Amino acid sequence: RDLEYAEDDSIICGEFLRLNGREPFSYQVLQKYISKISSETLKKLLIEINKIAIENGLEDGKRITTDSTVVETDIHHPTDNALVWDSIKKLNRLFRKINKAVPKLKLRNTTKQAKKNYYKINVTKNEKRVGLFVSQLKILKRDIKRARKTVDLLDIENADYAEELRNTVEVVEKVYGAAFRREILGESVPSSEKVFSIHEKHTDIIVKGSRAVKFGHKVNLAIGRSNLILDCIIPDGNPKDTDLYQDTMRNISENYKIKIQDGVTDGGYASKANAEFAKKLGLVNIVFNKVVGSLKNTAVSKHIETKLKKWRSTIEAVISNVKRGFDLRRCEWKGRMHFDAKVFWSIIAYNIRVMSSLLLKKFSLA
Repeated sequence: RDLEYAEDDSIICGEFLRLNGREPFSYQVLQKYISKISSETLKKLLIEINKIAIENGLEDGKRITTDSTVVETDIHHPTDNALVWDSIKKLNRLFRKINKAVPKLKLRNTTKQAKKNYYKINVTKNEKRVGLFVSQLKILKRDIKRARKTVDLLDIENADYAEELRNTVEVVEKVYGAAFRREILGESVPSSEKVFSIHEKHTDIIVKGSRAVKFGHKVNLAIGRSNLILDCIIPDGNPKDTDLYQDTMRNISENYKIKIQDGVTDGGYASKANAEFAKKLGLVNIVFNKVVGSLKNTAVSKHIETKLKKWRSTIEAVISNVKRGFDLRRCEWKGRMHFDAKVFWSIIAYNIRVMSSLLLKKFSLA
């Protein structure tokens, strides 16, 4: 909607979009086609934009620092009670759709009692909670059985409903299993066997040291001395920072055909394997903010090492700038494909702003 308004209001925006006096595009058209651009395409676009910066002398890629952050998905806090209630609501919404398409099935709605149980469980902390959970899980179990039977009854004309119902049951069964083990049996369920959202199934649980647990995806960024973001990795799960270092350095070296000279990161990336990889890649100064055990930083002088350590904190300001200025604290776009695309759109917008600032500064000095 903001872009639709800018098309009509801003001459510069209209020229950039090459409207040439035509009517501006509606926000529906903009959304339809922008959402079709994949994260892989946007990653290639990011690389090409950065190549332009390198060709114009705005960045040389010889000094690199990297750090990770978390971008949250648009979900509520995933308690067992909330997830079971979400599962029941999701199945019953599908039942209502199917009832309209195939009235003869007459699928009953079970949300009334489930909603009462949900609110009671929220305010109950003693042994009565287990009894309420048993009642709630019975409702979910019955809905799962009905969903399986309904899938078999749907004909070819309603194959889309059958597929959606089948996929939903697959996720809901995981929610049921995890809730039963935790709330009834008192077991501890590994993160790999949990579902954190019915709607955003791709959501990962991210734990960084003693910080608060977040739900979304880890995003690993690398910048050069110009503060342009040169590389972005969005891994699955919650890998250690040490596992992301080599891919980041390799990507920058191969994508821009440059020889990195200095590499500095915080202590989370420090390992002998990463130090050895950096040496093979040709780095002269390999600095980690904190080193453990026998691992030592490699630098031509103590002065250079100290200078690189001070410069490393720049990326924290860059991450804050991207998340605050380009709406990347929490991604409201739906699905993993659109989540990745939103991250790259924000980075591209940030890089264009940085390049514009650097070019203006360059021209003013000329």
